[in-house]
Amino acid sequence: MKNVLAIWFIFLTACASEANVPRVRLGDLDTSAPTPAVASVNADILRIAIAPVYSPRTSLTLYQDLATYLGQQLNRPAQIVQGKTYDEINNLVREGTVALAVVCTNAYLEGQEQFGMQALVVPEVKGEIVYYAYLIVPSDSPAKSLADLRGKTFAFSDPLSNTGRLVAVDQLLQLKTTPDLFFSRTIFTYSHDNSIKAVAENLVDGATVDNQVFDFLVASGSPLPARTRILARYGPYGSSPLVVSPNLDPDLKTQLRAALLSMHTDNTGRAILAKIGFDRFAAPEDALYDSVRAMRTRAGQSKK
Repeated sequence: MKNVLAIWFIFLTACASEANVPRVRLGDLDTSAPTPAVASVNADILRIAIAPVYSPRTSLTLYQDLATYLGQQLNRPAQIVQGKTYDEINNLVREGTVALAVVCTNAYLEGQEQFGMQALVVPEVKGEIVYYAYLIVPSDSPAKSLADLRGKTFAFSDPLSNTGRLVAVDQLLQLKTTPDLFFSRTIFTYSHDNSIKAVAENLVDGATVDNQVFDFLVASGSPLPARTRILARYGPYGSSPLVVSPNLDPDLKTQLRAALLSMHTDNTGRAILAKIGFDRFAAPEDALYDSVRAMRTRAGQSKK
């Protein structure tokens, strides 16, 4: 019971947010928005959805300046939209409620299959447009590999997460097993930093997390990574893209792409990118997602 309460504490404190930060929750959105879908994103407000790769407060801290910058470049007010799950963000893109979204790699491929979601740009980090999954355990854990976590507890970040779930599922398939059979209990934390915290606090025995989130916490001086240990690194995988609906107004799509691809060329843009941990935005390379597509097929997630 103590661990269950502690996990809820992580979730509730992560969902708390600073006052005076412009944002909307899903419940605040007008679900009777004009149709067709493109009508809502051609309005004055530039709505940008942020998938919960980071916890809500951290997401706002990292991405508010990016939203403001894009609004200034396109000469319209910008607004961040947050949801609890990756699927909620995908639905906002599908419905045309937002013009742009930051999503996970696996959520992107899910949206691509379901309704033609399009990758607009991808972040380049340390000269690469790929990322990895870290398998982490508490620093005092005796585990030396994933196999040593049999019968233990494990944290997933989101049902549609690549590094936060799909990678672990695929690794277990190679061991001829599944999460339900292998672990004694699994939980969803709904962000990678929450998963890292759950491991650091010994609330679970392990997790797979986005290496960029883990490395960002290290660079920002968070004490959490030092209380964990990396057992394995999996990848590389194509970086999580910024995406748009296939029905987005072509002119708006062109303006967004141009603003993002040129951000690193001015001082303000470079500072915002550095705050998030990005070098710049680059054009996506579809072949880099083939390894994740293969994992989706093996895990039965792909409908193709």
